[in-house]
Amino acid sequence: MYPGEQYFGTSRLELEFLVRHGVTHIDATVDGMDVPTLLRHREEAAAYGVEVEMVHVPPMDSIPLALEPQRARDIDTFCRYIENAGRAGLRGLNYNFCVLRAEGQGGLVQRTGQRPGRGGSWYSSFVLSEYDNETLYAAGRVRRDEIFARAQYFLERVIPVAEEYRVQLACHLDDPPAPVLNGVEKWNWPVFAGLQRFSELVDSPYHGFNFCCGVAAEGLENPAVELPPILQYFAERQKIFNVHFRNIRGGLHDFSETWPDEGDVDMYQLVKILHAAGYRYMLMPDHAPHHPDDVAPPGVSGRVRQAWAYQFGYIIGLIQAAEREARAASGPATSAVRAAGQR
Repeated sequence: MYPGEQYFGTSRLELEFLVRHGVTHIDATVDGMDVPTLLRHREEAAAYGVEVEMVHVPPMDSIPLALEPQRARDIDTFCRYIENAGRAGLRGLNYNFCVLRAEGQGGLVQRTGQRPGRGGSWYSSFVLSEYDNETLYAAGRVRRDEIFARAQYFLERVIPVAEEYRVQLACHLDDPPAPVLNGVEKWNWPVFAGLQRFSELVDSPYHGFNFCCGVAAEGLENPAVELPPILQYFAERQKIFNVHFRNIRGGLHDFSETWPDEGDVDMYQLVKILHAAGYRYMLMPDHAPHHPDDVAPPGVSGRVRQAWAYQFGYIIGLIQAAEREARAASGPATSAVRAAGQR
């Protein structure tokens, strides 16, 4: 388990920013999905000691919306991206399966505004009572069973290719979980039941989650109590290929995305769960609070800023603490076993 990040490119400024904050693995932003381009980005990162493990598949709305004949073409393209990723040596691909893309409401993510936070920062927030939940978008009204049917149709066609090229497919949770938004029943609500059902649509070690702790918490009444066992369930079953490590204050229908140390969830508890389950991939910051002083140079990821630097250090500290606690706990028992064997 180690710190990582998504949506960083492979420019000198971005890579040096990552390395000086202790991050050497990324889900990179790339300018093409062909093999030569993926290899170029990997080589650019490797020159700074950074490994490009994964990339995001560009959104293909026809797949979750089941729009034929474009869906068939896009699934073929998705399969080609899997093959290219395998040939380029990537560990996996991250993707979203979002039926609801609310035009004018943040695209893949639904929010209602911002709340003031510490030190002049601002927290992205969602309050259902302030949200326009009557407007229908491109998807229209879609029941949860229909969404799962569309997801299974997609997975049954791409997972065999993922298995052939040994590429993990990590699905991000739909943000935010809710019974229904704009006529669409979110597939990951109720949170545990939805994630469990999605994980069981196909049986494969290459089918899993880009597990966002923040999104999961957003759909729970009491995230501090409910989130840890959910994370443990999927971590122990090796269904988590990446972790978006962020915290919130609040829960279902009313939440704010806070700094990781001030939300309702004990993030150290989550790290210990992942460590005990043998999770061996990236912990990534995600959706950090904003501050007006953060202005990235043109052409450089907007994540090259204070919030990410802070979160990298926080994640590294928690990982080190969990590892040391585990070693301390196992030390006396291990010594006793060795002593017994020598007698």
